[in-house]
Amino acid sequence: MRSYSSLRGLKALVHDAVSATTNLVGEGHDSTGRAVERVASLTSWGAPVRRANRLRAAATHGVLATVRGVNRAVEAVSDGALDYGVGRPVEEDVPVTLRSDAMGSGAWVADALIGAVNGVVGDHLHRRGNALGLGMSLRHGDTVLTPESLRAMAPPYRQGRGVGRKIAVWVHGLATTEWSWCLDAARFLGDPAATFGSLLERDHGFVPVYARYNTGRRIPDNGAELSAQLEMLVAGWPGGVHELVLVGHSMGGLVIRSAVPIASVQGARWLPLLRRVVCLGSPHQGAALERLGVAVGDALHAVDLPGTRIPAAILRARSAGIQDLGHGVIADRIPVGEADTLEIPAPSNVAWAFIAGSLTEDPTHPVSQVFGDLLVQVPSAEGPVHSTFPVQTARFGGVRHHELQVHPDVYEQVRRFCAGEWDRPRAQLGDSA
Repeated sequence: MRSYSSLRGLKALVHDAVSATTNLVGEGHDSTGRAVERVASLTSWGAPVRRANRLRAAATHGVLATVRGVNRAVEAVSDGALDYGVGRPVEEDVPVTLRSDAMGSGAWVADALIGAVNGVVGDHLHRRGNALGLGMSLRHGDTVLTPESLRAMAPPYRQGRGVGRKIAVWVHGLATTEWSWCLDAARFLGDPAATFGSLLERDHGFVPVYARYNTGRRIPDNGAELSAQLEMLVAGWPGGVHELVLVGHSMGGLVIRSAVPIASVQGARWLPLLRRVVCLGSPHQGAALERLGVAVGDALHAVDLPGTRIPAAILRARSAGIQDLGHGVIADRIPVGEADTLEIPAPSNVAWAFIAGSLTEDPTHPVSQVFGDLLVQVPSAEGPVHSTFPVQTARFGGVRHHELQVHPDVYEQVRRFCAGEWDRPRAQLGDSA
């Protein structure tokens, strides 16, 4: 646990929230003043009301500026007091154990809250250097992988007791952490310690490595960081890496797709080792729910009233990562879903599989046509209509968005794909049972 830095980060976030709330109060006052002016302009009181509103605005802005100043002063003083009283301890990230029966524990609650906060305001946390902001990291078991920890793995490997040379990297989705890969594992997989990663290691020897990252940041930014982490992984993995598989759930699939062209441009060493990519419920054509949020926010902002401007400001404050999901953005300023193509370099050694879920057993049912797996529509999860290379697809009826990462039928499809038993052209694939 990182109790000190987490406390410091939480305190900073509270101060940021006070500042944001102050801004909303100012927006509400200004909107009210403009509304009063519009009404008064229809009468002989127009000019006096405008003058009175200017005085009101000056006084209000002065008071709010004082509130902001006091808030930041309290933040600085309390930071100093915390450093003086506690000091700056050396802390290490200790990942939450990947078991579904960890749900409800203190460590799990803290981890879930950090994942959610990063999804909602992760870009803000990153800009402010807030300790609650997650960087991009990889873990193997309970070890966060760094050049140092990889070197420490080398002796056991040479003695034949350690890791293998085939690796599967699992990239989670929005507002979660790597723990999401074992969500409901006891119910779906019959073992609270089971994950797709542990099962694929058992069945085909792929060592599971889990990504952990700030899902509120831009997808291209996370793609660049994932590429850098993979480069570190293959450079330091004891005995070398023979084969690499990447599996992403939801946003994780887009982050993987973003990492591939970056690696291609940079000539990264991990890309020639990549053999397969699996995307589970990833919004390749964008997420309709996010686009709806944009439309609602724009509509509310267009009406100059406190009751509309304030909710609009809150909606517009959603993270950059969430906004990228709206159009399936994987590269800076390139909304791939809108372009209706898969504009990424496609190394000939890489096979791609896009898997979709749906609320109803029949994916063509009107309910599933509209809502998909609850968050992502089926056509979007199956990728753009046109692609520059073969993509294999499958649909799973009655499997909701979060279940795609723990459902046994989905795992069987992933297993077959990683074993080379599912290499058929996209046009030949129908629904999967």
